[in-house]
Amino acid sequence: MSGSALPIQATPAVAEHARPIAFELGAQPAYSGIVTRAVAMTIDAAIINAVALVVAAAAVLITSILPGSQKLHALEIAIAAAVFVLWWIAYFTVFWSATGQTPGDRVMHIRVTRPDGARLHAVRAMLRLGGTVLAAIPLFAGFVPILVNERRRAFNDWLADTVVTNADPPPSAAVRTHAAGHDGSAPPPPA
Repeated sequence: MSGSALPIQATPAVAEHARPIAFELGAQPAYSGIVTRAVAMTIDAAIINAVALVVAAAAVLITSILPGSQKLHALEIAIAAAVFVLWWIAYFTVFWSATGQTPGDRVMHIRVTRPDGARLHAVRAMLRLGGTVLAAIPLFAGFVPILVNERRRAFNDWLADTVVTNADPPPSAAVRTHAAGHDGSAPPPPA
């Protein structure tokens, strides 16, 4: 055996799995403005309320066939309100921590990340949601800094240390089909 063999270095596989997934923000990220964010939030509010209305209608229909009083009591109203608040918190927390985009954000091509591009953890997403509520309470004054801040950060972004950047739109079906080949099969491996 000759002494010219190169030593084999171990790869830090554990460190790779522990690293949070980050999105590439680029050297000069394009931060999202107030109108784009407002339209995205409006879309999300429509989705949240539509789902809540469907669930409430189903609950009313189911309880209408059950025996007993059909009047809503204070406890039942409180339970319904608590379920709605939990649904609202889960919606934003799950989407912001999983992909950085709610459905409204995806439609408007924006993404919520940490300033370094890292994905939000669930606790930070809930903190951002709480900051959003606080920013909206005084006549939406907490969103005014978006107009004057270089990184277009509102109170909720400052509180949770997040930024909202423009995201690349997902590839269209035509682009995916063309990349895969005309018959839908995978492209041949590179030579």
